[in-house]
Amino acid sequence: MAPSADEVRRGAAVYSRALLTWYDLFVLGLACRFVWRAPRPLTQAVYDRHVSANHVELGPGTGYFLRRSSRADNLNRLALVDLNDQVLTYASRRLAAFRPETYQRDVLRPLDLDGAQFGSAGLNFLLHCIPGTIAEKAVVFDQLADVVEPGGRIFGSTVLGPTARHSFAARRLLTRLNKAGVMHNRNDTLDDLTDALAARFTNYRVTLHGSVAYFEATRP
Repeated sequence: MAPSADEVRRGAAVYSRALLTWYDLFVLGLACRFVWRAPRPLTQAVYDRHVSANHVELGPGTGYFLRRSSRADNLNRLALVDLNDQVLTYASRRLAAFRPETYQRDVLRPLDLDGAQFGSAGLNFLLHCIPGTIAEKAVVFDQLADVVEPGGRIFGSTVLGPTARHSFAARRLLTRLNKAGVMHNRNDTLDDLTDALAARFTNYRVTLHGSVAYFEATRP
């Protein structure tokens, strides 16, 4: 059964302004480097490869990687999508130079972005925040079919569940974050993510760095 709207809303609500103020330092800096073993330059390189002139970002967080992308100066249109209005406010202020549009949406349901078509879509560290299994969360890829143009790039990353090859520190942190409701990835596996992409895309790629799976695909 897919997660209910209330479950998704509760998961999104965790990201308060207070959390966002230290997110870059403690999550993207310390946790990604020393716990998840996927330091920031790895993720930044993904953005530098795939961000197009018309880009939509689902779960924008603080906007850290978009703001620093080598392609940012070429952005003509930027849309930010999240269910949490505090995330949208925080990210849109940090990305104000790019005049972002903001949409408060549940990414598991039709996005309805005013008929816009984008050349790229980012989902960085989003899937592990959504309740449910990978098969249930992968509905987000179906929703993107309506807003990403054919040939457009869909890319992102997610921390996998306990069956992955985590370090001791990663396993401890995973347990704590799942209990606290910050993460919902107890059942997320690399095989399930690969299967979800294979079912929807002919051209896709998944790579593993530490606890983090990076994925990229071309919209048919």
